[in-house]
Parts: sequence; structure tokens; C-alpha cells
Amino acid sequence: MYFDRRMLTTFDWHMAGATLTLVGLGILTLWSGNLGSPSAIRQGLYLRQTLWLAFGILALLAAVLVNYRTLARFAYVIYGVLLALLIVVALVGEVAYGAQRWIRIAGWTLQPSEFMKLALILTLARYFEDHKERLGDLRLLVVPTLLAVAPVLLILKQPDLGTSTLLCLLTLAMLLVVGLRGKHLLALVLAGAALAPLLWSFLKDYQRQRLLVFLSPQLDPLGAGYHITQSKIAVGSGELFGKGLKAASQSQLQFLPASHTDFIFAVWAEQWGFIGCLVILFLYYFLTTRGLEIASEARDLFGALMAFGVMAMITIQFVVNSGMVLGVMPVVGIPLPLLSYGGSSLVVTCLGIGLVINVRMRRFLY
Repeated sequence: MYFDRRMLTTFDWHMAGATLTLVGLGILTLWSGNLGSPSAIRQGLYLRQTLWLAFGILALLAAVLVNYRTLARFAYVIYGVLLALLIVVALVGEVAYGAQRWIRIAGWTLQPSEFMKLALILTLARYFEDHKERLGDLRLLVVPTLLAVAPVLLILKQPDLGTSTLLCLLTLAMLLVVGLRGKHLLALVLAGAALAPLLWSFLKDYQRQRLLVFLSPQLDPLGAGYHITQSKIAVGSGELFGKGLKAASQSQLQFLPASHTDFIFAVWAEQWGFIGCLVILFLYYFLTTRGLEIASEARDLFGALMAFGVMAMITIQFVVNSGMVLGVMPVVGIPLPLLSYGGSSLVVTCLGIGLVINVRMRRFLY
């Protein structure tokens, strides 16, 4: 780690401020949305998320202080360690809510699949920088595809359809930004279609049912389609200005499942209405455009691709999650970055934003 007093002037305070604002609004929603919960654990979620915010701030500062070129040298090692942790999860991971996604280290529960998002971004950025003279070559798609397939299959087994889908979309986004041609994209789509039956076999019955219900909601309105139905009710009942801070009946009366994770945006929409949703949209828009601007001005290809990958990770999660909440996308279990409850997700997102700020700072320092 390295500290230079000039970092204080080159630090992107606006980006950090938007990040902390989103987390703060998420904590506020966790507090207000669980006031009527009979569970003391649910009522205390906002306190635990506040503690995770402290770790997230430390992670962001650590990501800022470490020269991102150092991460480039160790990108493959980081990827290997995370892949090994995913294997450990598959063998001896903790089971909760019907999924085996966590390992316990020194009393803390860790979800390696969340950290694999950043590991994959770093690894792909390093690989493309090492082969920048061959960008656009079809043969260059083989290794990135294999790098993505290994964690995707391990995460699908947990099962975690949301993170698996995110890794696939993230890989595709980075391939597109390095110059993936139309015919190559078609080849990838055809390969994905050919693998669809295999991937379908990895899904649990409830995941298959969710996808089928998305195509035809009337199949199971009180089962797999219940989440979407209640989410639409919550969003619609917010109308223009919302019901108010403590008046989110859908979540407080426990009608809305997963109101603290996947469907926290529905709680926010019920409380603050269309106007409140515009505020959230603006904050994500500012965060994304600022990050892409930093990526476009990076000093090297690795920094540019890393910054782009982080912003793609956040944007894809936002688009898919909000699509789930509005019923225009299937429920695949992707949380809303920075707002949803979850320690690993919050720390990883803060780490990523810290790396993006790092890219901007190093541009001015050297």
C-alpha cells in the first residue's frame, strides 16, 4: 500500500459520495421495511448492514491505496484462490435457505461467489492486456470462455442462478468492449443455445418453475409467481409520492418475500413512489457514467477494462434486479448492489468502486 498526499485531491469524492448515499438509503429501507416484523433478527438487519458498511469503507480505502498494477500481476492467483474456495463450498459449505453458498472463516460467513465477480473481472482484464495485439481474433475467445465456465458451473451447483447469469453477462460485456465481432457474437449465442439443455439440467425444480412462470404467470400465481405478484402490488401502490417511510404494508406485513434482499427496490418504491425511484435511478446513472468516464481516460488497457468491468457488474445487477421487481425479467436471485442486505455483496461492490477510483487517481499521480 502507498499513500501520497496528492491522493486527497485526486480522490473522486463525488463517486464515493454517491456510493455512500445508496448504502445509506438501503440501510434506511432495511430499518423501515422491517418495523412490523415479528422476528428480532429481521428488525436488526439494518444494524448488521451498518457494520458491513464499515467493512465496505475499509475495503474501498484498501482498494484505493493498493496500486492496481499490483493486482494485474496477481490476477491469475486471485482467480485460482477464489475458484478453490468455490470448490470448498461445494464440498463442505454451509447450507441455508436450501442453498450451499457460504463458508465460515474465523466466525464470519463468507460467500466466495460474490468475490468471484471481481476475480473474473481482474483475470479477463489481465488476459486481454497480455494479448492486446490479437484483440478481435476468434481464437482469443476460447480462454475467456473457459475462465467463465468453470465458476459458472460451480455456482450453478450451489444453486445460484443469479450469480451464474451475472458472470456470463459480465464476460460477454467485456468481450464486446474489446471488439467482439458480430459473427463471433453469433457463434457464442449458438454455443450457448447448444449448452442450454445441459445448463437446464443444473437448475433446481423451483428455478425451472420460476422461468416458466415468467413466460406464463398464470401457471402458479400462489407459488413461483407469488414474488412477482406481490412486488408489482408494492410498486404500484407507491404511486407518485409513495406511502411514506413507515407505511410499506407489503413488506411490514410480510406479504413481500425477500424484501430485504432481492426485492428491496419494491419496498423503496412503495415508500417513496415514482419520485423516489427517480432518485435511485439518478444515483445509479451518475455512478455508472462516472465510472465509464474514468475507464475511457485510463492510462492503460488493464485499468480501462477493470473499471469498465466493475461498472458493468453494477449496471447488470441493477438492470436485472429492477427488471425482476417490475416483472419484466424472471426472478433469478440477483440483489440490488449497495441497497440490498448482504455483507459479501456490499464489501465486493465497495472494493470494485475503490478500484475504479484507484484508476482515476493513478492517472494523475504518475
